[in-house]
Amino acid sequence: MIIKNVIRDNFKFQFDKKLFLFLFGILFFLKGYSQGFEVSHAHVDIFISEDGYFDVVENYDLNFTQAKHGIYRDILTEYNLLTAEKQHEERKIKIRKVKVPGHKFETDPDFVQKISNNFQIKIGDKNKTIIGPQHYEIKYRVYNAFLFEDEQIRFYWDVKPDGWYASFHQLDFSIQLPENIDASLDDFFIYAGATGDTIASNDFDVNYYNGVFTAKSRPDFLSVSGQSVTALLNLPLNSVKEIKPFWPFWTDYGWILLLAALLFVFYRVWNKYGKDDKVVTTISYFPPNGVDPAMAGFLIDDSGDTEDLISLIPYWGSRGIIKMEEIPKTSWFGKNDTKLTQLRPLPVGAPDYEQEIFNGLFGSGSESGENDVLISSLKDSFYTKMTVAKSLLTSQAQIYYDPTAKKMQTWSIVGVILIGILLGILFLFVWGIFAALAVIPVAIFLLFMSSYMIKKNSKGNEMLSELRGFKQFIKVAEENKLKMLMQDSPTYFETTMGYALAFGLFDQWAKKFEALNLQPPSWYSSTAGVMTMNNFSQSFSSSISSAKSTMVSSPSSSSSGGGGGSSGGGFGGGGGGSW
Repeated sequence: MIIKNVIRDNFKFQFDKKLFLFLFGILFFLKGYSQGFEVSHAHVDIFISEDGYFDVVENYDLNFTQAKHGIYRDILTEYNLLTAEKQHEERKIKIRKVKVPGHKFETDPDFVQKISNNFQIKIGDKNKTIIGPQHYEIKYRVYNAFLFEDEQIRFYWDVKPDGWYASFHQLDFSIQLPENIDASLDDFFIYAGATGDTIASNDFDVNYYNGVFTAKSRPDFLSVSGQSVTALLNLPLNSVKEIKPFWPFWTDYGWILLLAALLFVFYRVWNKYGKDDKVVTTISYFPPNGVDPAMAGFLIDDSGDTEDLISLIPYWGSRGIIKMEEIPKTSWFGKNDTKLTQLRPLPVGAPDYEQEIFNGLFGSGSESGENDVLISSLKDSFYTKMTVAKSLLTSQAQIYYDPTAKKMQTWSIVGVILIGILLGILFLFVWGIFAALAVIPVAIFLLFMSSYMIKKNSKGNEMLSELRGFKQFIKVAEENKLKMLMQDSPTYFETTMGYALAFGLFDQWAKKFEALNLQPPSWYSSTAGVMTMNNFSQSFSSSISSAKSTMVSSPSSSSSGGGGGSSGGGFGGGGGGSW
């Protein structure tokens, strides 16, 4: 039954709580029993509404033996139930319409109540202390705290929870039924004592008259911290309305729909401003005219990376601008190195990103004559040149892109950030912390996708069509076709290898030429011995891989009985104390 499982879950809560207190020492444990006040008389009136809620009015006459600011009242709001069908139900009761006449008080904001399992009413003035007799009246309304079963409805409430850090010497309470609803004393049970006690209590005189149950503690009554008084009342079916949301899914999971709507709207925007138009791809044997490997690598994936700029090295080699030499390691624990030698300056009108890399390697003042550099000397210093060159490459590639898409990318990033913040706040107040946290990964994903919201214009689409055709040929080229191309253009491999490198296909491309009795490029050499096409491809791949990691390396930085109920088993768990 639900009741027994509420008992079990509340018992577990109390057991864990006591274990917690024990582990933190006897001093802390005793503090709960000596907060400087005792309750001489408590009276609680409960008014059950047929609309599915009930109002509680708690009156406490107490005596402060120590100077205090006031008291606080804790009400447990989260419960883990097990239904008759053995289905787990997470129940969250709601506390509303709190009033404490004649006293200052504070309550948890609504969003705090949603993310917390405890609701606190803190009464008193932080600038004032009191001592001696005091009277407090606390009023509040409770929602979602009835148990609806097949044969009856149960009202199950801890009139005096076990978490009160004070002794109660007298406790009276009443429960008023809705109009036109009748019951009898056989439907009413009281449990008092240690949490989990299932024997009905004899500490109260109980009466029922005209729809009102009353219970008054007997003269020898005493309830201390750790003990509770629980009322269980069985009500007939349909006597109390079960408050159900119009659309339960929205109440519990509406945040999922809002996130789905956000994703859908973003997709529509991205589909219009971030997705390239379909282009017809036809096999092409040569790269497009007027586009170097770095720009080709950028346009093929809309991103300027290190490999795109590194591909300029074989591009310059094939044009007689530089030569490249592998230098084998000179010691057992050493590493191979690579020397680049300038043979002549860059042509006039070379793109800015080419000039940035070239001048970074050989110096901006060298206009003629040989000038060389070891790749190893670029470690932890050349990365700044690479960063600038990537920025320049991105800037110069914009002639191939739609400027409207770029503006929409900016608006998209700003919109995702602002909407993410607003949804996070909304979700926290309405659906709780889990829903609010779910906004974070969605926002991160959309920001990531916004970086790809770039769309090519007609010129860019035309260039992309040719590049895709050439890239596809690199993948599927056959030996006979390569032989024909080599007859017409003996330097075909040299002039295309930079593009294959930018596409990430150099090893695959070079392997296709190994059986063609082709001599390695004359601008590449190694002191290790005579170069063949096979050991050239291996040596060049190794040199380029080393150059790529070295040219982007940066200095590392440091971081651092009866009705099936029990005492304390109902809703309304919690307690109170002084402060």
